Amino acid sequence: MSVSPPLPLPLLKRIPPGLWTALAWYAAAVEPIVEYVVMPQVPTYSPNYPQDGLDSLGAQALLAVAFVLILAGSAVLRRRTFAAYGLVIVGTVISTVAWRQDEIPPTQFLAVDVALCYIAANRPRRSSLTAAAAALGTLAGYLVLRLITGDDSSIAQEPLVALTVVIAWLIGNSSHQARAHTAELHARAAAEAVTAERLRIAREMHDTVAHSIGIIALQAGAAARVIETQPAKAREAILTVEMAGRETLSGLRRMLGALRQADQDEERQGRAHAPVPLRPAAGLAHVEQLAATTTAAGVRVEVRWQGRRRPLPADIDLAAFRIVQESVTNAVRHSGADSCQVRLDYRADELAVEVSDRGKGGGTSTETGYGLIGMRERAALLHGDFTAGPRPGGGFLVAARLPVPAGTEAEAKAGAR
Repeated sequence: MSVSPPLPLPLLKRIPPGLWTALAWYAAAVEPIVEYVVMPQVPTYSPNYPQDGLDSLGAQALLAVAFVLILAGSAVLRRRTFAAYGLVIVGTVISTVAWRQDEIPPTQFLAVDVALCYIAANRPRRSSLTAAAAALGTLAGYLVLRLITGDDSSIAQEPLVALTVVIAWLIGNSSHQARAHTAELHARAAAEAVTAERLRIAREMHDTVAHSIGIIALQAGAAARVIETQPAKAREAILTVEMAGRETLSGLRRMLGALRQADQDEERQGRAHAPVPLRPAAGLAHVEQLAATTTAAGVRVEVRWQGRRRPLPADIDLAAFRIVQESVTNAVRHSGADSCQVRLDYRADELAVEVSDRGKGGGTSTETGYGLIGMRERAALLHGDFTAGPRPGGGFLVAARLPVPAGTEAEAKAGAR
């Protein structure tokens, strides 16, 4: 139906950020061990990784501790982001101590950059700036320590590594801003769609009230003409006027009260397309006609009536028809099914509406598309329940329960006359 199946994420995006962090750190840590310790000694010389750097048991123990800290930090990076980030930094520092290094090689600090990029993309800016400051502070500590000890035998790598920290933060922050902008656009579209749907409902309510006022005017005129010659008919017309007025006022109270309450709800979804103008006189009496028209178009619609059919208040009758109409339309457009079933169950205090198909509509209940929001809005305005999602056996199911206020049947009959 209006639900689109989620597109599979690219392989690189499916890899957890902790795994990227671990891969970056372990690749940078294992390479010098293989090259300068495991492999046969060659005349080449590395100031960062001396061949005897791991000869002592203390150095080997420190490197093992660093491996464990990085593994632990990478495993909990998504759940305990800042604690994991701290473990990655500490593990990186301990690895330099194990090798008796006075600076952190750029490749070894790449894991910290990966973790920082993840933090900047998924956490508030203040938190990500704090994380970046921790990384830059670590590099500054190495630089200050070398200046204090008077070791200036090599070119300082800290400015280069600090540049990679800044770049990692910028990349993550850009991703965070893009995601926030997309969410804002979706929220704005949702609010506009809900407003459009409410305007549509208001127009339909206007037509319903105009119809009721027309009935009141006709019945009042008839009563005025026969009040002296036919008192019984005049009394019947006046009762009709009273019932029609009560039913109209009751519908207006329900609608206006629900709209005021809905205005306080900030979490709304919306429709991506503008509502299509429909005939305002529609109601459940037109369901069979809708089924016949859709069947003629190529999708067989089976309508099942359950319970005792009875007149309903105009707003409930219209909302139920719109839910059926929208669901059937979506089944024709999106499900790919050759048939669908409509069930209307008149219960003691509510009307249950279900529209189901056996099509290929996918997704989950949390991935509802914009086309379902109009139905959800109508049900919410009448204090009803609405659900939509894939069926366990395949296909799609739209279900709504609209409460019917007690004592409205007589009023609905009067309004229908």
